[in-house]
Order: sequence, then C-alpha cells, then structure tokens
Amino acid sequence: MRRYVLTMTCPDRVGIVAAVSGFIAEHGGWVLEAAQHGDLSTGRFFLRIEVIADTLPFGPEELAERFAPVAEAMSMSYRITDTEVRKRVVVLVSREEHCLADLLYRWRSGDLACDMVAVISNHETLRPVVEWHDIPYHHVPIDRADKAAGFAQVGRVLEVARADVVVLARFMQILPPDLCERYAGRLINIHHSFLPSFAGARPYHQAFERGVKLIGATCHYVTADLDQGPIIEQDTRRIDHTDSADDLVRVGRDVERTVLARGLRWHLEDRVLVNGVRTVVFD
Repeated sequence: MRRYVLTMTCPDRVGIVAAVSGFIAEHGGWVLEAAQHGDLSTGRFFLRIEVIADTLPFGPEELAERFAPVAEAMSMSYRITDTEVRKRVVVLVSREEHCLADLLYRWRSGDLACDMVAVISNHETLRPVVEWHDIPYHHVPIDRADKAAGFAQVGRVLEVARADVVVLARFMQILPPDLCERYAGRLINIHHSFLPSFAGARPYHQAFERGVKLIGATCHYVTADLDQGPIIEQDTRRIDHTDSADDLVRVGRDVERTVLARGLRWHLEDRVLVNGVRTVVFD
C-alpha cells in the first residue's frame, strides 16, 4: 500500500499535533500510523505520520506545497517521502563479508525496501559475492600515501550512483570530512563494539582482556568526529569466562549483522530523526 511519510521537528508548543492532523483530515487523508516525542531537555518536538496516499487528492509535491504554511507557522523542519520511491543504497566494505552478505540477503528477500545500486570496496575480495547479486562492484584502492585521490573516486562513484544512503558495512577506512558533510544524516556505520567502550582497533580483543560480561555493536550516523555520530541502534550479548577472544569475535559478528540491518531499515522507513548528537527512533 502506497503511503506518504511526514517527519517533522520543531520547538515544542501546544497545538502541533492538532495542526498537523487537522491539515491531513481537512484533505481527507487517512492516517495509518503516528508517533510523537517531546524532548523536555531540548524543548524540541518530533512527529512521524504515515498517510495512505490514495486518500489524498494530490501527490507528494503538492502535499509539500500545501503543508508549507502549517510548517512555517510552527517553525517546523519537515520532510515528506513517498514509499513508492525506493531509496538508492550504496554499500562501502573492505574484506569482511558478514554484514554485506546479510544486507544483500535481506534486500533480495524483500526485508529491506530499497534499491542496492552499487558496492564500493578498497579490496577485490568480495567482488564474486556482489556480482552474483547483479550489483555493480567498484574497486577503489585507498593508498596510504594519497588517500585523498581514493576518496575523490569514491565520491564520484556515489555521485554517479545517485546514492540516497551510504552504508559502511565494515569499511575499515576513515571517511574524509567533506564526504561526511556531503552525506550528513545519510551515512550509516556499524561499529564492532558497544560505543563508547572499546573504540578503535580489535575491540573484541580489548573486551576479552578486560573480562567483560557483555559485548555489543553500535549502528550510528557518520560524522567528521570519529565514532561520535548520533547512535541509531545498539544491542548486546552476554558472554562469560569460558569464552575465548575468538568466541567474542564470532558472537560479535552476529550482533553487528542484526544491529546494522535494523538501523538501516529504520532509516529507510524514515523512522530516525536526529536530535542534536542523539536520535529519536520511532521503531
């Protein structure tokens, strides 16, 4: 069923829901799902509404045009998306395939409503896996002596692919600030630890050395500040003294797969609204 998804944020005040729902009702719109959140610490209000498209007498462009006065009166930032228009996803990956393979399976099975338009890697390792799925594979080496040239090529591939969302599925390179800025709010990363704990290299081995009882993974938006972007989703698994460092890596990979898939799905469904350095997730 085709739907229009309205996501909005504005300074909190009385009458926001009434104004938005009244506008939709005035034009005969059928609300299928609605969620809201008022953040007392920031004074911001967040709202997500799904409307059955066929119940409105106009398309998304006219809907946005007619809604603009309501948004202006509320000092509201808003976005309207059409579920018939699938977001174009590009995946960045290095050598490890577990997250990429999981995303490709979920995409092929219909669990992720998007178009997988390209995979970019700084290694040739995963070309057979990607091309088996009939997805273009772009090998872009990142030379330590001239990383700027490699990332310039990554940027060109993203532009040609018209990427709406860029997913770092264990891409073991730090993106330059200009790419982070260009795709702000559309760059999704999976970090193989329960941030902010054990950031950096070999986090599961760090966790093993510390004798932790919980390990996890973090899906977050990428910013120029390494591993500091707004967190979309996290999960953990319990381990104990009988588990080796290799066991932690194995269990951690399972968590990474599920956390990244959930985070990406919520983003594709416009369920994630950025609230400063945090997020509001209407899951």
